[in-house]
Amino acid sequence: MSTIWDHDPETGEIIETGGANAGEYSVSEIANALKRTLEDAFGHVRVRGEISGYRGPSSSGHCYFSIKDEGAKLDAVIWRGSFNRLRSRMQEGLEVIATGKITSYAMKSAYQIVIESVEPAGAGALMALLEERKKKLAAEGLFDAARKRPIPYLPELIGVVTSPTGAVIRDILHRLNDRFPRHVMVWPVRVQGETCAAEVAAAIAGFNGMARKPDVIIVARGGGSLEDLWGFNEEIVVRAAAASAIPLISAIGHETDTTLIDYAADLRAPTPTAAAEKAVPVRADLVAEVARLDARMQGGLSRYMDERQTRVRSAARALPRPDELLALVRQRFDSASGRLLRALKANTREQTARLGRVAPRLTLAPMRTMIANERRSLELSGRRAARALSRLVAFQRQRFDGLAKLVGTLSYKSVLRRGFALVRDDKGKPVHAAADVKQWETLRLEFADGEVKVREDSPRQGQFL
Repeated sequence: MSTIWDHDPETGEIIETGGANAGEYSVSEIANALKRTLEDAFGHVRVRGEISGYRGPSSSGHCYFSIKDEGAKLDAVIWRGSFNRLRSRMQEGLEVIATGKITSYAMKSAYQIVIESVEPAGAGALMALLEERKKKLAAEGLFDAARKRPIPYLPELIGVVTSPTGAVIRDILHRLNDRFPRHVMVWPVRVQGETCAAEVAAAIAGFNGMARKPDVIIVARGGGSLEDLWGFNEEIVVRAAAASAIPLISAIGHETDTTLIDYAADLRAPTPTAAAEKAVPVRADLVAEVARLDARMQGGLSRYMDERQTRVRSAARALPRPDELLALVRQRFDSASGRLLRALKANTREQTARLGRVAPRLTLAPMRTMIANERRSLELSGRRAARALSRLVAFQRQRFDGLAKLVGTLSYKSVLRRGFALVRDDKGKPVHAAADVKQWETLRLEFADGEVKVREDSPRQGQFL
């Protein structure tokens, strides 16, 4: 006798019965009984295997494929809502651990697993997926060094993308306060879990969309396993970092941890604390450098003024003294004046002699006419001589005044009239530096309106005598 299987309507189980009184069941009843048996027997399971036949989500958003190993294959389905929440990327041939519920599909008389979550099977699978994603993004040029921008030397506002409750933000704020306090704006995100990648990408885009943008962005997280840091390997985060118009520093994990955002960032810091150090300089060092540069500038300016003063003094020594400069002009003026006076007297004598010679030969009327003509000629000559003498005197006076002004300009007395004083010792020699003055030594200070004497009774105090 053959064995007949029956369905227990109370428990839903398939039971063995005898063949004589076996009831009849519809196909749907058998299918539903098998479905309940599978679901009750297995419930939620974790299945490890290789993805096979993966073509991405269908037009409905659901995803159909298989999970297989060396000896069997299991049909799998991911509903649209679960697929959108997946943390890991599905890929043909990837070994995964799928968590879900075993059930049956009555239309095909087949069983399948309805997957709720998928994760790569072990670090090796994650590393293989990471390497493949890295090659893909690098081929798109997201990691090119030419895209990277310099970090501002001293930012006014620093944006930090991290968890607001962890030790990372405290370390960053403490380090910034030690080096150079700056304004910090924190964009709180989850740094681990399913929503980590989306929140970090939204934070980077949010900082870039603000009216007052930060000068630099720090994306930071503490150390963790490869799975813990996986959110910073997601494409959405890498693309957001590459598209950021604000220079970005990545500080994910410890020094040995590397994520894909590190390649897209403008600068990678080994730790969050190191990111704060790279974002700002040391204020004390900056103050010291400014002081050093200021001292160099003051020293250079002092040397430049001393050099110019030395050149002016050298040029002044090469000029003749005012008396020597005017002596030649005065001599030429005196010589011209003497020659002019002698010439006038000689001309008068000559004209008088000529008149005496011709006077006896002239009658009275012609004589009078000649005398009148000679007088007019003499008067005209006298006026011409007077005008020439006046022009010569004016020209020589003008030259004399110009030379006098030049001498006055080059004289040190013009400097005294601008509020300076000339310091001499008691022997009349100029004093050039305070170190040259001895205690109790009498000094002579020459001002524009006179001279006073002072006595040095201390290195910094003078007393009028």
